[in-house]
Amino acid sequence: MNRKIMRALISVTDKAGVVEFAQGLARMGVTLISTGGTAKALRQGGLKVGDVAEVTGFPEMLDGRVKTLHPRIHGGILARRDDQSHRAQLAEHHIAPIDLVCVNLYAFEATVAQPGCSFEDAIENIDIGGPCLIRASAKNHQGVVVVTDPADYDAVLAEMAELGGGVGEKTRARLAAKAFRLTNQYDGAIADYMEKRLAR
Repeated sequence: MNRKIMRALISVTDKAGVVEFAQGLARMGVTLISTGGTAKALRQGGLKVGDVAEVTGFPEMLDGRVKTLHPRIHGGILARRDDQSHRAQLAEHHIAPIDLVCVNLYAFEATVAQPGCSFEDAIENIDIGGPCLIRASAKNHQGVVVVTDPADYDAVLAEMAELGGGVGEKTRARLAAKAFRLTNQYDGAIADYMEKRLAR
């Protein structure tokens, strides 16, 4: 179903093209929320951006380990738009739907490939919130567009322009499959690293 995108969460490690993508969303009337460094980059690009901390009522904590793991974020992503009970629960708890999630992950493989990378550095570069956001969005792709690759930014914006602010079902499914493939590969890389370390 082609649902108009009204609210987007953007939180990326790879910031290539993200300002232009967000500008394109904003021109179509999409409200933007973001975290930390991404929010700073978007504001420097002249965009109005709400902080995730304002949505959740909690600051980023534990050295950034906890940012988006909150019902006001995941409820907004996982609620089924065609389920009256889900819509009622969102209203009861003052949770606004999130229609597009743009996330990419900490560069774990690049980090552990660096000479002298410590185990502590490797562990801190295991993304937790990002995969949770990606998997939640991909699971609910009938209501949420999940964008994990900067190479998809232009195509998503073009389809939104063509369809009056929405993205078609086939594209949603394609992006969801790509998202699940990403988290699968990411977890595999972490498992490979840990198993190699144990085998030393």
